[in-house]
Amino acid sequence: MALLDYDNDGWLDIYLVNGSTQAAVDGKAMPPHAALFHNNHDGTFTDVTAKAGVGNDRWGFGVAVGDYDNDGWPDLYVTNFGKNRLYHNNHDGTFTDVAEKAGVALGNWSTGATWGDYDGDGRLDLFVPGYVHYDLKSQMSDTDALPLSFCSYRGVRTYCGPRGLPGESDHLFHNNGDGTFTDVSEKAGVSDKAGYYGLSSVFIDVNDDGKLDLLVANDSTPNYLYINKGDGTFEDQSYASGYALNKEGRETASMGIAVGDYRNNGLIDIFNTTFSDDYKVLYRNDGEANFTDVSNDTHIADMTIPFLGWGTAFLDYDNDGWKDLLEVNGHVYRNADTNNWGTSWAERPLLFHNLEGKRLEPVAAVEGTGLAEAMASRGLAVGDLFNDGRMDAVVNNMDSVPALLVDVDANSNHWVAFRLVGGPRSPRDAIGATLWLTANGMRQRADVFSGGSFASTSEMRPHFGLGAATKVDGLEVHWPSGAVEQFAVPQIDRIVTLTEGQGKPAVATKP
Repeated sequence: MALLDYDNDGWLDIYLVNGSTQAAVDGKAMPPHAALFHNNHDGTFTDVTAKAGVGNDRWGFGVAVGDYDNDGWPDLYVTNFGKNRLYHNNHDGTFTDVAEKAGVALGNWSTGATWGDYDGDGRLDLFVPGYVHYDLKSQMSDTDALPLSFCSYRGVRTYCGPRGLPGESDHLFHNNGDGTFTDVSEKAGVSDKAGYYGLSSVFIDVNDDGKLDLLVANDSTPNYLYINKGDGTFEDQSYASGYALNKEGRETASMGIAVGDYRNNGLIDIFNTTFSDDYKVLYRNDGEANFTDVSNDTHIADMTIPFLGWGTAFLDYDNDGWKDLLEVNGHVYRNADTNNWGTSWAERPLLFHNLEGKRLEPVAAVEGTGLAEAMASRGLAVGDLFNDGRMDAVVNNMDSVPALLVDVDANSNHWVAFRLVGGPRSPRDAIGATLWLTANGMRQRADVFSGGSFASTSEMRPHFGLGAATKVDGLEVHWPSGAVEQFAVPQIDRIVTLTEGQGKPAVATKP
């Protein structure tokens, strides 16, 4: 799912991807469809899917938002089991699917895509991970002789996971600047020759060299960390960085990715959601793209073990200036409720409060609140839906209605958020920009990125909690073009537009 302002009215709208059924694929039933909800600015939303032309009606998995043609309007890339769609924004509340013409339709099974200008030419490129290569017409049946270890969980028969199936390739598409893309996966070194099972991805600069690196969360196989070499290629640093495995040296069934500087030391940290019976992994960035699994050190490991995690994000829900952590959960085995496994099909979200970067403390699931609601969740996107400075969350659930978790935390802390407009040498929506804000005796970092979570895109307006501070002492923006500017922020508790070229040129300061 995605949060985006598709009509440029200053309010976030909601796009929900939907799955399908084999009957629909076979033409024996009406296919389900995706849904676009317009924000009415009064706490309600209107379903505008049919008018906008973004129903998809394919077996949907994920969505990434990005203004790929730099016209100032956000476009949608929807990944499917089957051909993908690239919905171009027509500026009038409607979209046109141009995936075939653009050369990014692919086929088979695509998952959590990400947009980013990896080569610094000012245009957004597209990375699309693949899951497994699968044929509905040649499925294995219950009577097929299969190794029990592949098709059981704690000794109980279940459907099979991806192991034993061929992995679907990953694809990097270079933006040609004329509405078309070229597949450069092999040349760039990110085609996934090992055949891992990709689920989510995000372009983010993890070593602070001004070039976008690439993270890929893989199911039941090692994760990928590709370091951008600056010459159109990437170096696979998955194992050397410490991101491929957890601290026990095991691959995990990674579903979602959260990225953010939870310690306020200027370095991007990574959190991965995983399968139940496994702790969820927080990778601390030790500098120069070296990561350490600190899940136990931050006291989140044990609590997360029973949960099967999907969408996830860092967000400052109480505006105290420290990024908190949210994950949504839900099992894949429907018989989880009928077996004594210590887990369940529907599971509540987990919210961890950041105690000044030293510990992540679980927030109590008080009865009657959204944190106590058991759901079979998958997609998650966070953002300020009501322009009130509070970070809300939208959750896409399996075989149920979505959930809108409204931030009602009782605090009087201040905040500020920014809408970035890139100049001629940066992508228009400024994906890849990094902001450094100083207030309340702290220096915070926020990055503009598309994708991550589980196949979802959160709000791309960087949000900063200011605590009790009543002013911003300094703001430095590192634009994707490489330009560094300082901006005055005379007022807080509002959303401020920043345009590249209108700030004061500055020399970049290091974390």
